[in-house]
Amino acid sequence: MVGRGLWMFRFTRLWKRWSRFGILPFICLALVVCALVALLFVDSIESWVTSMNMDTLVEASQGRIIPPKSVPPTRPEEFLLMPSPLVCQRAKPYLITVVASAPRNQQARQAIRDTWGGEVEVRGLRVMTLFIVGVVLDRGLAKLLVEEARLRGDLIQGRFEDTYSNLTLKTLSMLGWARRFCPQAHFMAKVDDDVLFNPSALLHYLNRSRNPYEQGDLYLGRVHLHVAPDRDPDSKHYLPAGAYPPPVFPDYCSGTAYVLSRSALLKVSLAAAASPLSTPLPPEDMFVGLCARTAGVLPSHCPLFSGGPAVPYGRCCYQTMVSVHHIAPREMLGYWADIHSPNPCSWISVRASLGVCKLRALIGNALGIEQGL
Repeated sequence: MVGRGLWMFRFTRLWKRWSRFGILPFICLALVVCALVALLFVDSIESWVTSMNMDTLVEASQGRIIPPKSVPPTRPEEFLLMPSPLVCQRAKPYLITVVASAPRNQQARQAIRDTWGGEVEVRGLRVMTLFIVGVVLDRGLAKLLVEEARLRGDLIQGRFEDTYSNLTLKTLSMLGWARRFCPQAHFMAKVDDDVLFNPSALLHYLNRSRNPYEQGDLYLGRVHLHVAPDRDPDSKHYLPAGAYPPPVFPDYCSGTAYVLSRSALLKVSLAAAASPLSTPLPPEDMFVGLCARTAGVLPSHCPLFSGGPAVPYGRCCYQTMVSVHHIAPREMLGYWADIHSPNPCSWISVRASLGVCKLRALIGNALGIEQGL
């Protein structure tokens, strides 16, 4: 009782002191409390704001993409290198991750194998990671890829030249391979080789937000809204009006990392295979978004995917994130070891760290500061 009386006495004195200044201190206190609450639930706020601005109308007439139709099955001879055609039948993965990699990025592929790509079971579910590359003109590098495929058994090589402008062809090849040789997987993730991906965080998010075995269309990632085609001829993303006439693209997930459910993969893959390809090709993530919209599959935004402003490192933040972009191989090894250290992050630590990471990313982006992802 003495302690309670002392607390009430101090509160009364504080109240009288603040009363001298009018209502301003209470407004300031309310703003501080609101800011702290917003910081703790920044991901929920981001999801709500994004969903409010998303276009949920499906129009099959978007661009030049035509509706899905029957296409010939993908054949093994369409790939120069690939794992055994029975690799998925034997492993029965719940999640398959296909990493789009440049042929010369052996160090990045090895860092992925030594970290998140080396996991074969997460939360009691089987996962599998493969890499997809294109054709290289350098004979020495081509031999190294053959040797890597023989030793690792996780390399897919499509019959297209591996260039930046052919990233869309790489995605077409990836979708075709997954549709033909891994129909057992419930989910497929497409990830770039400079992304720190977290299968455990993804499966936790999926199991929390939906029935893990529910068969429905899911196209999940960081959604970009109302993006206009780049009409600058000097830009690497240049897309002339003749290749894509509409003023904006349908909403789409960032190509750094996105996830397709089994049914969505089939629909998007068939739409992609059936679509007439323009010259030049649209950027691969926008192309997937076009095909998804044509197939009636709408994107779903998840704030735990990066692909926008750079997200600075924080151990508890990175434990929660599904994907973080622009991670060098050495950083990936260090970050992965740190976020899997035995010191657990409490709920408040995770919420605060995620909020701070997001806030620093937005401030850095506004100031034009490059903060390493």
